[in-house]
Amino acid sequence: MEITTLERLPLWIGGKAVAARTQRYGEITNPATGEVIRHVPFANRDDVDAAVAAARAAFPEWRAAPALRRARILMRFRELLDARKKSLAAVVTEEHGKTLADAEGSITRGMEVVEFACGIPHLMKGEFSDNVGTDVDSWSIREPLGVCAGITPFNFPAMVPMWMFPIAIACGNTFVLKPSERDPSMSLRMAELFKEAGLPDGVFNVVHGDKEAVDAILEHPGISAVSFVGSTPIAKYIYETGARHGKRVQALGGAKNHAIVMPDADVDFATEAIIGAAYGSAGERCMAVSAVVAVGDVADTLRERLAQRARRVRTGAGVDPQSEMGPVVTCAARDRIMGYIDRGVEEGAELVVDGRKPAVPDHENGFFVGPTIFDRVRPEMSIYRDEIFGPVLVIVRSESLAEAIALVNSNPYANGAALFTRSGHAAKRFQRDTQVGMLGINVPIPVPMAFYSFGGWRNSLFGDLYVHGMDGVRFYTRGKAVTARWPDDGSAAPGFHMPLMG
Repeated sequence: MEITTLERLPLWIGGKAVAARTQRYGEITNPATGEVIRHVPFANRDDVDAAVAAARAAFPEWRAAPALRRARILMRFRELLDARKKSLAAVVTEEHGKTLADAEGSITRGMEVVEFACGIPHLMKGEFSDNVGTDVDSWSIREPLGVCAGITPFNFPAMVPMWMFPIAIACGNTFVLKPSERDPSMSLRMAELFKEAGLPDGVFNVVHGDKEAVDAILEHPGISAVSFVGSTPIAKYIYETGARHGKRVQALGGAKNHAIVMPDADVDFATEAIIGAAYGSAGERCMAVSAVVAVGDVADTLRERLAQRARRVRTGAGVDPQSEMGPVVTCAARDRIMGYIDRGVEEGAELVVDGRKPAVPDHENGFFVGPTIFDRVRPEMSIYRDEIFGPVLVIVRSESLAEAIALVNSNPYANGAALFTRSGHAAKRFQRDTQVGMLGINVPIPVPMAFYSFGGWRNSLFGDLYVHGMDGVRFYTRGKAVTARWPDDGSAAPGFHMPLMG
């Protein structure tokens, strides 16, 4: 592509901004205006090699640093994030499009993982057993892996990277981040703040790019572990390719999150909760509610309440404080979502609220899709089957809770699900029988706090360990068991037989 005089983003390698070696660049747009605002380099293998080399050079000293020293740098990083939160949110909004309030909230949720990682001196404690045999002690320790990498999506350019690198770095690893090429500037801002916090050069590195950079990371012999969040087809590719090259991999995929609404639910409460969960961040959340399962005779009332509220959602530029929902991230995303709405109509679903032509004054070139609702949707329809990743909500009708749970369990995705009810019995049955990684009871987006772990089942996760929480600590470390004896002389030396304790 032709490169104009617009800003070209650098990479961040070895504690400083450096020009990319690649000659390939992509466009970054402001989704509210459609305007190209800067260019992003698509790193090649030489760029990735340079980042890994910097991370490998920094690893021995960083690994040897006391855990408390590492934690104190993270504490300062967290303080800087908090002090600059509003300006950082503006960076997210400019490139992603979500509202400033939503952007700021996502930074706060990322900071919670930094806060969790500050407890790393406690989190990495091993176990000790005294005198397991005569004068023999045993204990376990957890050690860092080396260079770790994160490949993160566009929808949360601050929060999702912070699900990964704070824990990895706190555990003594060094890190290479490959953010989404659609909104990469936030990663550079975090790198600058980390340096200001005192992080040694080379511990945290940022390379931008597309598939070439991703493949270079997956195949690089100097990288020990890869974390990924994105669509299911790419997650499967990341997992298979990384594992084939000997890496530890956690790859979080797509979602089709359901909200089951029982006849006894507080319909007004459920309506507000579902509207926010469906249309916040324009539906570009892996935990967005995209399918409502209306049980029994609540269906007609719920449909009407949802439609009334959806029509009142204020769609506009993310910088407008009156906006409740901003644009989607790119023109291609808008066109893809519009195509799904067209197909839903063709497949026979009932279009209750049509968001294909939202009126956003003075932003005619923005990538806007309005809140959309379909009713009487069947499981075989593409608008139910596929992850649309936009502000499209479908209503499926069910006769019973058992039927609703069976519908959720038959879906290939299993990230999150919610139940709205006043019945403890129904909630208990939902909790026990629903085969999904994260559940909410009268909570529409059940994203766990940082001290728990985030992840789904089935096609929503490839790998054994979730992100952040204690699973994050386990993923970025490996265990070692030590058995020791200190005899005064050689009289207790073991023989040729299998050593026995006791």
